[in-house]
Amino acid sequence: MSALWISHVTVTDAVAYKEYAIRAVPVITNFGGVFLSRGGASVHIEGQAFERHVVVRFPDLETAQACYDSAAYQAALQFAKDASIRYLVIVEETE
Repeated sequence: MSALWISHVTVTDAVAYKEYAIRAVPVITNFGGVFLSRGGASVHIEGQAFERHVVVRFPDLETAQACYDSAAYQAALQFAKDASIRYLVIVEETE
C-alpha cells in the first residue's frame, strides 16, 4: 500500500535549506518518491502554522522509511536541521 511523506517546514536559513533540497530531491525520487505538493499555496486552519508543506507519495511505508534512513538522505538532512523547523510524518494511504 502506498505511503505519504508529509513534511511541514518553516525555513530559517534559505541558503542552507536550498542545499538540502538540491541534495534531497534526487534521493527521494531514486526511492520512487513522487512529489504531490512542494511548497505550493496552502490555507492554515488549525495548529502551528508553517511556511511550506511537502507531500511525497512512495510505493509503500517501508520504502519511504528506507529513503529517510538512507545515508544519502541523512547527509542531505544535515543541511536542513539547523536551517528549518520541521515536522515529518509518514502515513500509509487507505485503499
